[in-house]
Amino acid sequence: MIHFFQCLPQRRPMRRLLAAGLLVLAGGCAHELAQRQAFLNQFVGHPEQELLGKLGVPNRTYTAEGVKYLAYDQRRVALIPPLPPYGPGPWWFYGGYGGGPPAEAVELTCETTFTVAGGVVKSYTLRGNACG
Repeated sequence: MIHFFQCLPQRRPMRRLLAAGLLVLAGGCAHELAQRQAFLNQFVGHPEQELLGKLGVPNRTYTAEGVKYLAYDQRRVALIPPLPPYGPGPWWFYGGYGGGPPAEAVELTCETTFTVAGGVVKSYTLRGNACG
């Protein structure tokens, strides 16, 4: 006689596969962040002129008590595709498709702000939904 509890171990591999998939996705974001940080770390401890020479003129600057803040903005728009049609077809016969919501545009931003003191880049911060 097979009991319900004997089936549970068979479900665990699927959970492990799902967990592994989520870790891979999270790892992809972490990889992008690591690449961005590796690129930006090269400017810390170097002259402000080197930063300006490689990244160009910042979008915004602010100076307070002898410390300068240089902000660089990156913006792009990503298109989330619509859901496919559902229900019985043919959809073209009914004058439209029987799907979900239409495509959606999402703005992705990343602001990198460098802190400069004494003409030398001291640190940077990242802010936004597309920094890594």
